[in-house]
Amino acid sequence: MNSEAKARRATKLRRHDAWRTTYTYANFDIDFEKKRFHGTVTLTLRKLDEQKQVVLDTSYLSISSVRIADKDVKWDLATERTEPYGSALTVSLPEGSTANDIAIEIAVATTKDCTALQWMTPAQTSNKKHTYIFSQCQAIHARSLLPCQDTPDVKSTYTFNLRSPLPVLASGLPTKVSEFRAGKDGQPGTLLYSFQQDVPMPSYLFALASGDIASAAIGPRLTVYTGPEELKDCQWEFEDDTEKYIQISEKLVYPYEWTTYNVLVLPPSFPYGGMENPQTTYTTPTLISGDRQKVDVIAHELSYSWSGNLVSCASWEHFWLNEGWTTYLERRIQPAVHKDDQYWDFSALLGWKALSDSIAQFREDHEFTKLMPNLEGKDPDNAFSSVAYEKGFLLLYYLEKLVGQDKLEPFIKHYFTTFKFKSVETSEFKTCLYEFFEKNDEPGYLKLVSKVQWHKWLSEPGFPQKPDSDTSLADVCYDLAKKWQSKGDKSGFKPAKSDLSSFSGQQIYVFLEALQDSSTPLPAKSVELMGSTYAFEKSKNVEIVSRFYVLALRSRAEKYYDDAALLAGSVGRMKFVRPLYRELLKVKPELAKQTFERHKDFYHPICRGMIEKMLVKEKGSGA
Repeated sequence: MNSEAKARRATKLRRHDAWRTTYTYANFDIDFEKKRFHGTVTLTLRKLDEQKQVVLDTSYLSISSVRIADKDVKWDLATERTEPYGSALTVSLPEGSTANDIAIEIAVATTKDCTALQWMTPAQTSNKKHTYIFSQCQAIHARSLLPCQDTPDVKSTYTFNLRSPLPVLASGLPTKVSEFRAGKDGQPGTLLYSFQQDVPMPSYLFALASGDIASAAIGPRLTVYTGPEELKDCQWEFEDDTEKYIQISEKLVYPYEWTTYNVLVLPPSFPYGGMENPQTTYTTPTLISGDRQKVDVIAHELSYSWSGNLVSCASWEHFWLNEGWTTYLERRIQPAVHKDDQYWDFSALLGWKALSDSIAQFREDHEFTKLMPNLEGKDPDNAFSSVAYEKGFLLLYYLEKLVGQDKLEPFIKHYFTTFKFKSVETSEFKTCLYEFFEKNDEPGYLKLVSKVQWHKWLSEPGFPQKPDSDTSLADVCYDLAKKWQSKGDKSGFKPAKSDLSSFSGQQIYVFLEALQDSSTPLPAKSVELMGSTYAFEKSKNVEIVSRFYVLALRSRAEKYYDDAALLAGSVGRMKFVRPLYRELLKVKPELAKQTFERHKDFYHPICRGMIEKMLVKEKGSGA
């Protein structure tokens, strides 16, 4: 197989491939001392073709044996990597094998280069007492944990048997904790934690965490997990609204399929706002702001329980089917919870800003600003941005405006029922849409749907048409920003803490972003006055603090340079880290480099790699 063919295969598994995984049995020991997982993985695969070989994805894995039916078989792990996809593991089937289902048992260990795991020292955790490990497999990092068909097009059920000295969570329902094993050479003893996942899921949702984890109920089918010291605050943050989110989602789509819904609040190095792992959403601790202003993130993560986890994109080129639907469902949940239709428009306005930022970062004509980008030979991580979320949402919102919300709602149920437990491509979504309105057409609606300019929406780069929306919640933010911009021009504006008394957290974000985007930066003295008046730097809401520091860096307010660097080194969420480093590199590159060197072991591998690319680019520019 040449490198081009390998790249195509690794990007997405074609539906006509010879074998398909139906069940995955992961049996791992978690070794905190050596920072590795080791054990066996057994894949049950169903034959689709008469091929005598099975090709699996791996990346930086150590393979020691491969067995079928308790017998060693021939296998080959490619010595040359195909970047960014890793090394193909080719398993030869026994001579004369005619079985339609085979079980391949692979003895495997992770290595120091595993991109899916972050091993944390006690010093990196909140109570400084215990080590911690968590995984992050999206998009193509599961292959660095276990040999698999690492594509969202392949779904399997799972059994997890995970041995650890510390409590374990995994993306399945816990079945038992058993078999204590005494430690050797002064090491702590271990327990075997077992989990079962009977709903088929793609490999990128393979998830686990182990550490000093405590739990508390936040609803009748809901639990929050986090460190013991943070548990009370996390319970308070989530207990009011999370069950409401589920109930509204169930009315909009259909009953929740995964039995329980839990939230794991991870240590600060977690690189994302949340990750929709089945049963247990992994979240950043930056959601815990003490004001419940960030709980709506859970509405987004919960929505993946239908769009992404039950109905998955067939490959990362069709990622918008996960993200566009999730963002649409989230924005249907929010107004229902808050009993205020303005939330829809305001959230959509924030989304347009996020989309604008992503397009500005890539360039308006860039391939990655297409709703369906060409990812052949490319790392999906490099393409991920707000484009799939917001451009995907806008397409679905356009369909809603086209036919009316009352006509689209039955299609929502139909779509998620039709593709339940399956992976779907955009062409299948379109066919489903047309067939639904053809069958249920109340004269004229099929004709309306047929007006959609699919090529423009899906294949053209840049901006879609901006929808009309109620801007009243944003207008007050812009008005305050204008007062700050005109301060000193005999405007008579005297800032006061009461300026923000009626603002929600999101309105403060809009206010700060409006000032960030101004063609004329605020004077440094004005930023310092803002800091002393509004006390932004003392806020527990990192969304606010990070935006304020970005504003300060753009205004060359040197007073805040060190504070901005301190925040960049203490929070691993890329949403905050990326803009802070970008601005630090502009005003004080040495401080940015020193910050990275001091904290690089704190960051998750995905985040660390992203910062390293930024530093290399800055060095190459001669700045």
